[in-house]
Amino acid sequence: MPHPSRPFTRQFVLAISVLLAIPVYNFSQTPPPTLQSYIPRLEKNLKENILPFWLNKSIDRANGGYTINFGPRGEAKGPGIKMIVSQARTVWLFARSARAGYCGKECLDAAGHGYRFLREKMWDDRNGGFYWEVDATGDQKLRTGKHLYGQSFALYAISEYALASRRKDVLDFAINFFKLLEEKSHDAKYGGYHEFFNADWTAAKGERPYLGGLPDLKLMNTHLHLLEAMTTFYRASKLPLSRERLIELINIQSNAVVRKTLGACTDKYDRDWTPRLEGEYARVSYGHDLENIWLLIDACDAAGISNYPLLDLYRTLFDYSMKFGYDTEKGGFFDSGWFNKAADRLTKTWWVESEAIVSALYMFRLTEDRKYLDVFDKTYDFIDKYQVDWENGEWHANINPDGKPQGDKAQPWKAGYHNGRSMIECLQILKKIN
Repeated sequence: MPHPSRPFTRQFVLAISVLLAIPVYNFSQTPPPTLQSYIPRLEKNLKENILPFWLNKSIDRANGGYTINFGPRGEAKGPGIKMIVSQARTVWLFARSARAGYCGKECLDAAGHGYRFLREKMWDDRNGGFYWEVDATGDQKLRTGKHLYGQSFALYAISEYALASRRKDVLDFAINFFKLLEEKSHDAKYGGYHEFFNADWTAAKGERPYLGGLPDLKLMNTHLHLLEAMTTFYRASKLPLSRERLIELINIQSNAVVRKTLGACTDKYDRDWTPRLEGEYARVSYGHDLENIWLLIDACDAAGISNYPLLDLYRTLFDYSMKFGYDTEKGGFFDSGWFNKAADRLTKTWWVESEAIVSALYMFRLTEDRKYLDVFDKTYDFIDKYQVDWENGEWHANINPDGKPQGDKAQPWKAGYHNGRSMIECLQILKKIN
């Protein structure tokens, strides 16, 4: 995106700065106009596109919780099921939007509405923890197993709602839930968490895990979301043990899941963190690697740990995704690819683009390297042009290589969390730079 013309003296200063290798984009200086211009654009996206879609369509007044079942144009597709992941993500969206000041009482009330459904319908009163899936009413328990991927989003949402509402009873519930996860799922020997359990927290051996793979595997993906959950929980609770677990998850996400000779992360592991690289496991998800970068930066900030010892890792992960997964022509990142090969799954998915622009701004803030700003600039232009549905609200799930949208606006794996969070995080950085 070209910058507006500047006076000759400004151009002269820029030229001298380049020759002397002096960073032009320094936070002590006036930020470039392109950064300032993005603030109203992102605020419009959040406040006029994303939040109204979910506030107007998702709140289930009859049964509680949220209806997350809408077609490509936002048309209703029936009551649908209610899964812990997307129910919790929507609680989080409303709570975080309220706390960030983009939607006050209306969003806080919407978050409380979803929180009550989690407590009253999705919480297992006998064994503790949240069911994976219930019907629209919440009365019929469809999938009763406990998967740490779902539990992580519940902890994330409840912790955020505790911060937004300042309710002690919500924080107390989050603390008790954390203690339950510590007792039932933390792997004291090898680190991280066991992931998949029956309803009573016994090991689930005879059922295929809800995220695929084998029952006893550990996933980078699950531990990525445990990292974000623990970051918010620690900010809410300040429990010393939660900081220990946060540091443990930082170590896992910055070391165990990284293939050092590849410069990227992989997803599947044995209990002792031996990587599984056979077949489809030998692929790189660019969106997860980019998300991992900024969640690690945020986690280190929360724990009071310097990010600079990890900066080389952050650069390496970003560079790999740029080399093999970035669309230099149109902007945006593709879905995934085999090791050290150009992406072969060329769909651009709403959540990947969401995480890419957050990661790019986090890296720009940390390094002041212009290339990250360029990635943000070009990728958001792609989002604005193709991914956002300005007519019907929300973002298209996928953009095919021909530029055409595909997929439902809302389903159990698509809510307003990735793109809503992306707007909030990017706006926070842009406003601090300003």
